[in-house]
Amino acid sequence: MAKSQVYFIGPRTGSGRDMFVKLEKLLDRAGLPNFIQQNELVAIKLHFGEVGTTAYIHPSYVGFLVGQVKSRKGLPFLTDTNVLYRSARGNSVDHLRTAFAHGFSPLVTGAPVIISGGLKGQTSIEVEIGKKHFRTVKLASEIADFDKLICLTHFTGHLGTGLGGAIKNLGMGLSAKSGKLAMHSTVIPFVDHKKCTGCEICLKHCPADAIGMKEKLAVIDPVLCIGCGECMVVCPIGAVDIQWNESTQNLQEKVCEHAYGVVKRKQPILFLTFLTNITPGCDCMGFSDAHVVADIGILASYDPVAIDQAAVDLVNQQQGLPGTRLKKNLGQGEDKLRALYPNIDWTVQLRYGEEIGLGSRDYELVSVDS
Repeated sequence: MAKSQVYFIGPRTGSGRDMFVKLEKLLDRAGLPNFIQQNELVAIKLHFGEVGTTAYIHPSYVGFLVGQVKSRKGLPFLTDTNVLYRSARGNSVDHLRTAFAHGFSPLVTGAPVIISGGLKGQTSIEVEIGKKHFRTVKLASEIADFDKLICLTHFTGHLGTGLGGAIKNLGMGLSAKSGKLAMHSTVIPFVDHKKCTGCEICLKHCPADAIGMKEKLAVIDPVLCIGCGECMVVCPIGAVDIQWNESTQNLQEKVCEHAYGVVKRKQPILFLTFLTNITPGCDCMGFSDAHVVADIGILASYDPVAIDQAAVDLVNQQQGLPGTRLKKNLGQGEDKLRALYPNIDWTVQLRYGEEIGLGSRDYELVSVDS
């Protein structure tokens, strides 16, 4: 079997050879001209960054990519899904405000922003996958209407999965809130009775009639609860919350299964991964810590497992930067991600992704710099 192709450009530039010239060459080599057809709806899935972060992919790169899609007569739009936790990206109104504040407005990038999965993240479709953890996965409803998908990823470390790469951007990033809940928790949501006011809004919205009142406080019946997360979405004061109790191995495998659900829908997907500003934590954090290695470049592939494997390999080949959160394994060839998160085996998602047919860890790195 042929190895998966991962195309690569490095960070060095010069006169007449800026990063946009190099990026266009990368996109051409990866087959973008044939990937986009006239009048296709092209979703560019990216992370707009939590309030307080600064390391997300620069909007100028996104705008350039939008221009490349438009030049092929495609109809590009930027998208992400609302997050599970209380955040400035927890509903579409706040999410749009955050995206625009970080420079991802149509005036800057040339593309509209559409938050997938409904106003509060509860609108989903079910995709049958028949895997170890899930028979079906719940994904943002809009993916049913994407003609093409470009998965634009800022590679980072991650406190739950060890690394935040293309697989996580695809699986976690395109799931509905109910899917995110299922990935992060082994049990039903819980009601914090110190916060609950007994307003009964969650009762009215529960599709399974699993919520009742006890001593004027909401109580969730674990037998009736279907884990949809609707109560978390509608609670006006955040009294209903997730129990963050899933193991890191299961979390990684569940993310892979949701990514598999996206891939199974057969819309062609082009993966672009930026190995720049590689921070210890992901862009969901409310800050961006100092990057732990120097900028490496940009990758392109049609295989999410291969591009994540290549990204990790390139990061670990670098010399770690002193004065950062990276305190050991600074040498070339040493595992930077394991040094950041010693209790997380980040290889789980790559092994399991390959096992379920998401992609291959066997890749060929093709430099486009020459």
